[in-house]
This record gives sequence, structure tokens and C-alpha cells, in this order.
Amino acid sequence: MRKEYRMERIIIIEDENEIAELEKDYLELSDFEVVIENTGEAGLARALEEDFSLMILDLMLPGVDGFEICKTIREHKNLPIIIVSAKKDDIDKIRGLGLGADDYMTKPFSPSELVARVKAHLSRYERLVGSDRKPNEIIEIRGLRIDKTARRVYVNDEEKQFTTKEFDLLTFLAEHPNRVFSKEELFSEIWDADLIGDIATVTVHIKKIREKIEISTSNPQYIETIWGAGYRFKI
Repeated sequence: MRKEYRMERIIIIEDENEIAELEKDYLELSDFEVVIENTGEAGLARALEEDFSLMILDLMLPGVDGFEICKTIREHKNLPIIIVSAKKDDIDKIRGLGLGADDYMTKPFSPSELVARVKAHLSRYERLVGSDRKPNEIIEIRGLRIDKTARRVYVNDEEKQFTTKEFDLLTFLAEHPNRVFSKEELFSEIWDADLIGDIATVTVHIKKIREKIEISTSNPQYIETIWGAGYRFKI
């Protein structure tokens, strides 16, 4: 008796209904529960509101396209995403995978291969996260969102690219709000140095962080300079 996939729910977001129904038929034969949405808006809304084990996502959708759906889902949920698209260019594959998709299949493809990949990705995710999936650890302050688990930073829902040390420095300050840290203390904490090195690197990193998260770097709303003392994260 096959039980391991029986209760898994899959959402297919695909505007070509014949393709969606064919995919659904094959998946249901393998004991998956499957729902279909034919527009980007409806698919994204349902994927955010309900719990699914995996998403099968077309790129060329009316309204909200697959790239935007993939990006938004990755900001809120952790589930395998398989992109299926007639787009064959490498740049589309690179973009899709870069936004967080786990796989990319080019149409036309065998429905049996799709089922095999679905099972493989579900097994992989189960091994990675186990049965007790925990939400990402997130710090949110006035439009700034720091996803500690995924190591990603968003300002008003727009992702900003951070280097490792920039992320570590911003996170450390945000986790210790309203406390003043000297440049020496920050250098020792983030660069793991017992002896003081070139603390000017702290100033450089603070400047780069402000350029990414502040509306006005001359009047920062997050990281303020306390002259003669150091820096403080305001809440």
C-alpha cells in the first residue's frame, strides 16, 4: 500500500487548462491532492492563503507572471517550486532558479517525468526540514525585514543584496536596539577579532548598509551615529 504521498497537496498555476488537467490526472494517479489555478493573481493568492506541499508554476501567465509569483512565495513560504515553461532560453532558467525555484522543466515534457520530479523534490525537502517545519526567524522594524534564516534583507518588500559581513553587522545591531556600540566593539564582534585591526572597515560597512536601507543617508531612520561613541540601531 502506498501511503507516503497520499496527503500531499500540490497547486498547479497554469493558464493552459488542458496541460494543467493532464498534469493533475497523472499526479492524482500517484495519490496526490491537486488544485489548479489558471491566473497568476488567483494562484498567488491561494498559494499564500493555503498550505501546499509543492507548487508547479508556469511562467507566462496573465496578470502576475511566474517570476513574480516565485519571488513572492519565496519571501513567505518554504516549499518546492517546479517551473514548467515553453521558455527555453538559459536566461529564463537562470532567473527562475535565482528567484528560488527548485527545478525548471521545458515544455513539452513527459507527465511521468513531472511526477518523478515531484516525488524527488518532496522527498528531498522532507529530508532537509523533517516533519517539524519551523518558520523563518525574521526581524521586522518599520518596513525593514531581516530574514535571518534565509539571510535576506527587504526594504518595503524590495530585496536588497547584502554581503556576508554587511548582513551580519546589520543583524547584530538590529538584535541589540537602542544600545550604542563603539567601532572597536563592532569590529571585534563581527570580524571575530580579539585584537583591534582596521576599524575603518566598520565605517565603510555602515555607509554601505545605509545606502541600501535608508531613505536618506544624511538623516538615517535605522542606524544613527552617536558622535564620539559609535553607532546605535533605533526602534
